[in-house]
Amino acid sequence: MPTQPKLTRFNQNVLSKYQIYNSIFVTLPFDTITRTGTLLPLFHATCEKGYANKNDPTAIVETFFKKYQARRSPQSQIDLLFRFIQYIERQVVLFDAIEDAAFPVVNNMDGIGTLRSLKESVTKEKKIDTLRQYLEEFKVRIVLTAHPTQFYPGSVLGIITDLTEAIRANDLVKITDLLAQLGKTPFFKDKKPSPYDEAVSLIWYLENVFYKSFGTIYDYIQQNIFDGEQIENDIINIGFWPGGDRDGNPFVTPEITLKVAKRLRATVIKNYYRDARRLRRKLTFEGVEERIVVLETELWKIITNQNSNLTAENFASELEVIKNVLIKEHQSLYLSEVNSLLNKVHLFGFHFANLDIRQDSRKHAQFFNDMVDALLESGSDIFPKNYHDLSDKEQVKLLSKIKGEVDLSLIKDEETLKALNTMKAIRTIQGTNGEKAANRYIISNNQTALNVMQLFAMLKLVAFHDKLTVDIGPLFETITDLENAPAVMEELYTNPEYAKHLKSRGNKQTIMLGFSDGTKDGGYLMANWAIYKAKEALTAVSRKFNIKVIFFDGRGGPPARGGGKTHNFYASLGPTIEDKEVQLTIQGQTISSNFGTLESSQYNLEQLISSGIHNSISDRDLSMTSENREVMTDLAERSYKTYSDFKAHPKFISYLEHMSTLKYYAKTNIGSRPSKRGKAQGLVFEDLRAIPFVGSWSQLKQNVPGFYGVGTALKHYEDSGEFDKVRNLYNTSDFFKTLIENSMMSLSKSFFDLTRYMSEDPQYGEFWTIIYNEYETSKRLILKLTGYKELMEEEPAGKASIAVRESIVLPLLTIQQYALKKIQELEKAGVKPDDEEMKVYASMVTRSLFGNINASRNSA
Repeated sequence: MPTQPKLTRFNQNVLSKYQIYNSIFVTLPFDTITRTGTLLPLFHATCEKGYANKNDPTAIVETFFKKYQARRSPQSQIDLLFRFIQYIERQVVLFDAIEDAAFPVVNNMDGIGTLRSLKESVTKEKKIDTLRQYLEEFKVRIVLTAHPTQFYPGSVLGIITDLTEAIRANDLVKITDLLAQLGKTPFFKDKKPSPYDEAVSLIWYLENVFYKSFGTIYDYIQQNIFDGEQIENDIINIGFWPGGDRDGNPFVTPEITLKVAKRLRATVIKNYYRDARRLRRKLTFEGVEERIVVLETELWKIITNQNSNLTAENFASELEVIKNVLIKEHQSLYLSEVNSLLNKVHLFGFHFANLDIRQDSRKHAQFFNDMVDALLESGSDIFPKNYHDLSDKEQVKLLSKIKGEVDLSLIKDEETLKALNTMKAIRTIQGTNGEKAANRYIISNNQTALNVMQLFAMLKLVAFHDKLTVDIGPLFETITDLENAPAVMEELYTNPEYAKHLKSRGNKQTIMLGFSDGTKDGGYLMANWAIYKAKEALTAVSRKFNIKVIFFDGRGGPPARGGGKTHNFYASLGPTIEDKEVQLTIQGQTISSNFGTLESSQYNLEQLISSGIHNSISDRDLSMTSENREVMTDLAERSYKTYSDFKAHPKFISYLEHMSTLKYYAKTNIGSRPSKRGKAQGLVFEDLRAIPFVGSWSQLKQNVPGFYGVGTALKHYEDSGEFDKVRNLYNTSDFFKTLIENSMMSLSKSFFDLTRYMSEDPQYGEFWTIIYNEYETSKRLILKLTGYKELMEEEPAGKASIAVRESIVLPLLTIQQYALKKIQELEKAGVKPDDEEMKVYASMVTRSLFGNINASRNSA
């Protein structure tokens, strides 16, 4: 029987099941659910009809109550709106679970981009040796971050997991029970999670998903591409930020970092113990039974905090002995199970994930200067007395040769002491969990070589006196910093002491590039093009000095933060960009939606591996022609000017502050970090974090960072009669094509009818119209460019999924806008923020954020 089109599979296995199970949810025997479930479809229909008639959210809500609930008191109306919010949150969970359950059916698990497909194509082209050679050094690292873009508490994540399994099994009784449980389980978090809470939440994915999916992928590569031979390269590994990311998060302490590392170690050893117990039941023959019993006993000792000398190396060598005995004496019985466990030890060691430390360069400068001052005051000769008077170049030279040891009792500032103790914690973690457990330090907002050398010196003086076993990764974020990055790296590469350090680290240099703040700073096209050009320039300068550069992309969920179709992006890079490793951040809903189940995790990891390898073994030339580069540069610059002018509009900040949900993000209790960097009372653009910034546009259904400036840039070519140049760029550049496809996703998730009432606002009407006109121009010209009749025409199943999710949250967004409008009216009337009515509507806005965030799956 032929495979049905992906859209048909989606409609049959996702949409139809959602309609069936949602109808069961409506009929559950709880008064509040039953009444809400009956009224919500009426409210939904009122919303759809209202927006079709160009009505505003306030009119829609009032029409609904007048038509269907005329006898309700004002308080009863408020209560019903809150119940609608709660109900819609649960509809989103139900849809998530159904989509997760259908993932292996809707997506072709052996199709293009999977390892099976890759192997078949290289075998056909007689390139299997080339593939093996490439896989011996190629790596993919996904780095789980603590960025708060998903709010599900652990209890709800558990329900989603159980519900997914029940739906897959079509177990109606269990589904009904779980839906009832869902109806009664609270979603709201009363207090912010601690950084440790965030770490524990994400370790759940390591323990229950990645441990198995990574192992399955690695086993497949070993057995089917390397014919069972041992591979020295781990190929896939996990990075981890919760507990290590200090950038803007004062709650991440050295103690938290140590506690998270301990939890990671305990979790992976617990997984090994489970596997060892299963093996013990099978390996009941001479020469292996006693060995597996000893391993199981030693693992148990570690779990129960007893003394054990077992290390990851001992564990692996013992498994090798067992493996050899099985081959020689027991006809290789259960060999694959032993080999699979051995592969997991190779992948995860006793650390599970590589814990990164991250801090802002401005903070490092503060800590460093505080340390220098304390040392000078104590009479120490580590730094010359005139150190602060030296030029940057002189300071860099001095820091590269720095020697000595800092007595931390001299440091009086608590924040500086925490920062320096964190550096000591890195060494402690390396001692207990192995070097890979914590061997990278990211400097965000890196601008100069001095930023790097200040950290270099602190690490050596505080913790790593003999040999620095930590990689320092500068993060270049703004458009200016990206342009300056090659010069910064050349200065470091030509520094003899830093070059010596790199040599000790295998002549590898990790450089992180940030899409999030790049987009916030320079707009969509310029951020992506600036990163592309920076990668080319950084590749060239690194190759010049025989350094293998590793690019680590700070990608968020939505296209505006570098997300979208990530594997397409990596598959579009040409030979001028180093691509031996793919490293990227994964966060929020992107973790649960792309990697939340064994199937989705395996599928998306395979897509990343294949996309990274595709360029190097393909004969296709992905290099950009000089004409295409000229057009791309011009588009980016025109887009940048348009976005910069928009950002400089006098209403820009106040629009976000008064007309969006920006200031409510801090009240959601979904993350441990403050919602802005600085301590200024007012709203300062530079202090805005990318997540609430992008997320606020998403809640407005305007998605500005994902398209603003694209339309104006394209229009220049239309007006000048040179649109064929852009069309040629789109048809011949996979990079540009991927950008346009991701921008289409942002446009697809926009819905300006929701906020059309703002066009009449005396203060913000003109500003809203500017945004709307750019949206219309971008949409029209992207359709003209692609030749599509509608957005995302090339991905009908993805478009259908977005349409269902947008439909589910339409009433939620209406309630949100209704509440925002009420708050504005109360503010104009002089009502104070602590007034009860004001607090009720503020709570309504905050609660309405969650369902929309989760429904979008890549909204912030």
